[in-house]
Amino acid sequence: MPATSDSDSQAPSTSIDVAALAQGVARGERAALGRAITLVESLRPDHRRLADELLQKLHGRTGAAYRIGVTGLPGVGKSTFIDQFGTNLTAAGHRVAVLAVDPTSNRTGGSILGDKTRMARLAIDPNAFVRPSPAGKTLGGVTRTTRETMLLCEAAGFDVVLVETVGVGQSESAVAGMVDFFLVLLLPGAGDELQGLKKGLIELADMIAINKADGEFATRASATAADYRAALHILTSRDGDWQPQAVTISGLENKGLDELWAAIARHRQIMQGSGAFAAKRREQAVAWMHDLIQDRLRGLIRSDAGIRGRMQALEAEVRSGQKLPAAAADEVLRLAGLGDADI
Repeated sequence: MPATSDSDSQAPSTSIDVAALAQGVARGERAALGRAITLVESLRPDHRRLADELLQKLHGRTGAAYRIGVTGLPGVGKSTFIDQFGTNLTAAGHRVAVLAVDPTSNRTGGSILGDKTRMARLAIDPNAFVRPSPAGKTLGGVTRTTRETMLLCEAAGFDVVLVETVGVGQSESAVAGMVDFFLVLLLPGAGDELQGLKKGLIELADMIAINKADGEFATRASATAADYRAALHILTSRDGDWQPQAVTISGLENKGLDELWAAIARHRQIMQGSGAFAAKRREQAVAWMHDLIQDRLRGLIRSDAGIRGRMQALEAEVRSGQKLPAAAADEVLRLAGLGDADI
C-alpha cells in the first residue's frame, strides 16, 4: 500500500463533511489524511474555518508523537538519512510521518517536491507517510501550516513525525520552536565550517550528527565530531537537564542510527521526568497562537479587494519614494479597521 494517495494533491471539495473527514483521519485512512492536510493548507477563508473545526475535533488524539526536526545544508544527505532512519523505525513497529518542506523559487514560485523519489523506501512503506510541501515565502524552512499538518499526522496514528527543513540559510528557529528534538546534520571536516557556523544554530541543536561518516571520511568525521563536542561543551544548554551531543552517523551505510534513536528516546525521558517537556509544549502552543494572529491578519488584508487595490498604489508610492514605508503600513492597517494599532 503506497505511503501517500493521489488525493493528496487534490483541492478540497467545496462541500466538506468535517465530521466524516475527522473520523477518516482518526481511522488512519491515507486519503482522508491527504484531504485534511490539503484543507489546512488552503488560503480560502471558508476552508480555514473548516480546518479549525477539524483540528478541534481531532485535538484529543494529538500530542503523543515524537516531534523531530532535521536540518542541514543541501548535500549533507538529509533525505538519505531520513529514508534509512524512518525505515529502521517502521521495522521496529513505529509509524513514521515525514513532512518534507521543499524550497520554493523566489523567481518562479515553483518548488521541487522531489522527496518522494529521494525517500524511495519510505514512499512505499505502509507504515510511513511522506508529505512534500513547498515552503513558499515562509521563513524558517517550514510551511505556513506545518504545525497543523503535524497534528493531523499524530491524529492519524503516526507516533514519530520528522520535519525536514529546507536548510538553505533561512532561520532555523521556526522549526526548532515546534519540535521536541532538533537534529543538525553536518558533513565531515570542521575547519572553516566550524568557524562559519552560526552560534545560534549550535545553541538550537539538541544533537549534531556528522553524516557520511563512512569509507575514507570516517576518520575525518570522528575529528569533526570531537570539534563540535568541544564547542557544545562551552555553551550553556537551553534545556538544563540535557547536554547537547555530537555524534557520527552514516545514513548510507545505516551506521549509528540505532544509537541516535536511543539518544532521542533518552532525551524525551529526561525532559519528561523534569517537567521541561510539558513546559516546552505549552510555550510552543502560545507561540503558535501569536504566529496565527499575524498570519490571519495578513490573510484579512489579502482577502479585501479594496485593500489589495490600494496596496498596489501604495507599493508604487513607496517604490518611487513618495511615501515612507511606515506611513503606507499605517494606512493599510487603518483600511483594515485596525486604526493605528501597533502590530
